[in-house]
Amino acid sequence: MTFKGGVVDERLARAVDVGLSLVTVDLAIFTIRNGALMVLLIERGEEPFQGCSALPGGRVRRQETLDQGARRELLEETGIDGSRLHLEQLGAFGDPGRDPRGRVVTIAYLALGADLPEAVGGSDAAHAHWVPVGEILEGPLLLAFDHDRILGDALERVREKLEYTTVATVFCPEPFTLSELREVYEVIWGRELDPSNFRRKVTKAEGFVEPSGGQRAQRAGRPAALYRKGGSSLLTPPLLRSAS
Repeated sequence: MTFKGGVVDERLARAVDVGLSLVTVDLAIFTIRNGALMVLLIERGEEPFQGCSALPGGRVRRQETLDQGARRELLEETGIDGSRLHLEQLGAFGDPGRDPRGRVVTIAYLALGADLPEAVGGSDAAHAHWVPVGEILEGPLLLAFDHDRILGDALERVREKLEYTTVATVFCPEPFTLSELREVYEVIWGRELDPSNFRRKVTKAEGFVEPSGGQRAQRAGRPAALYRKGGSSLLTPPLLRSAS
């Protein structure tokens, strides 16, 4: 089994030739930089789709759990330590035509982190870099395999999680101001929120944030109170997009 530009992994080729379904992992990794939601992409160094942009990922080894495979692929292809991230399974993607090598089922992961470092390509990734999500959704860039679909599903999952969970705090290095937390919502939801209304809802949500006791000087006006993540993982009441 060969592709233009090279020979695919021999073990994968043999498995596909005998009709086996293989399992891979792919990661949609988000952070916020300079007021924009960014996703981590790699440039594929091997066929298929050599030279194309893709989400980091790869084949799960025989003795690995899915989570272990996801963290290993993340470290090998980008140099980023997955222990720093909020990591959760997004879902399974297994349409027959998603991979030209044969029937390959991928388990997609959603990963979130604050102020993540520059990535360094490794393994079968020729290059790794952060790209604004808006440029992918609105521009001509097409991702390899079905990674456009995975990215779209991951983005909607994050938007939903901001409504019902406290995961927005993952994007804020502690301690943070409520203005910085509000920016997370505005960047991911793609619209401005009323500062007073947002402050009221956040401070009334049980266990969302708690005061750190400190303050941060502002360019104008009074110092801003500093907060840290509270003890709750769910938002009660939820912070709905339709009502914000």
